[in-house]
Amino acid sequence: MSIDDYLPTFVVEAVYDLKPEMLREHGIRAVLVDLDNTLIAWNNPDGTPELREWLDDMTEADIPVVVVSNNKYSRVERAVEPFGVDFVSRAMKPFTRGIDMAIERYGFDRDEVVMVGDQLMTDIRASHRAGIKSILVKPLVKSDAWNTKFNRWRERRVLKKIEAKYGKITYKKGI
Repeated sequence: MSIDDYLPTFVVEAVYDLKPEMLREHGIRAVLVDLDNTLIAWNNPDGTPELREWLDDMTEADIPVVVVSNNKYSRVERAVEPFGVDFVSRAMKPFTRGIDMAIERYGFDRDEVVMVGDQLMTDIRASHRAGIKSILVKPLVKSDAWNTKFNRWRERRVLKKIEAKYGKITYKKGI
């Protein structure tokens, strides 16, 4: 394992900061996005008006958005159903299962896909393994579900190594 396997392509404050024109400038034509603490707060499954606006912007720009989540089907379906977003559940990140399923389902070109997520250990690692670009975002809320706490502890250790090699990670308002 190399520390580079956890290095995101881009680092952005929030998924809502991603604008269609920015994505196109980097050759990105499809967005895969983690659910909990990336698209919605893990403890607020109903999302926000900001989420609706962002999804509408992506739809108008003809940039498909697919949720790729490690959560079970019923949890992801309940969260995304009001927004009409397709999804892959039980994605098994940091493995590529969910990313590969989304890419194959839509016939996306890997060079034109990005995975957006709040965790180095799952989202960013899976992106590297799948050969696609990645965007690390800040978690929407400071708390995590019980099963994410261990990953956060490991993530802090990996982040220190990344910053020792590449310098401090700075979250930006765009890519």
